[in-house]
Amino acid sequence: MAWKKILSFGFDMKTSLTPFVLFSLLLFSACHSSNGDRRTAGKDTLLVDPASPKLPPFRQNPEFRAQVKKEPIAEYKEKTDDPLNNGDFLVRLYQTPKTMYYRAQIEFEGLPGEDTIKLPDLGIEPHPVLQKGKDRYSCIIGLLDNDHQFRELKLVYVTDHGKQLKITTLKHWIVTNHYRLVSQ
Repeated sequence: MAWKKILSFGFDMKTSLTPFVLFSLLLFSACHSSNGDRRTAGKDTLLVDPASPKLPPFRQNPEFRAQVKKEPIAEYKEKTDDPLNNGDFLVRLYQTPKTMYYRAQIEFEGLPGEDTIKLPDLGIEPHPVLQKGKDRYSCIIGLLDNDHQFRELKLVYVTDHGKQLKITTLKHWIVTNHYRLVSQ
């Protein structure tokens, strides 16, 4: 009888043990996921959802070009209204030793300018493109993405009636894991 008094501590063992067992079962079931880590029978690999597309392995272009072309790879040219100087609005893109970088050489009636253009790495050979802008002496520098869509990067234009030559960044692009561009 003495040992019953020592174990009971003034409460019934059956009623105090039931909440402890229920709490233990709840804790165990919360820690164990029934469908999160499914494995195939006899293999130690995780099952892959068949609806998700298989991504190609990430490829990057080499950091440096094997051969740099000396001639421009793209050119945009427009005659100006100056009859005396017979000038042009001219934008040319040249390759640099770094694969994803290009040098833009700009000119308006003898007024020169230069900028460096960095293209996002889409895992394919970069393809910069020059397109006419909405104003008369303007040109958009961009690239063709993996879906062959034109993506604008910078705008080259003339202001103040030919007194200033400007270059403005239009968009920044980041590459997703599907080799697609997302605007920042």
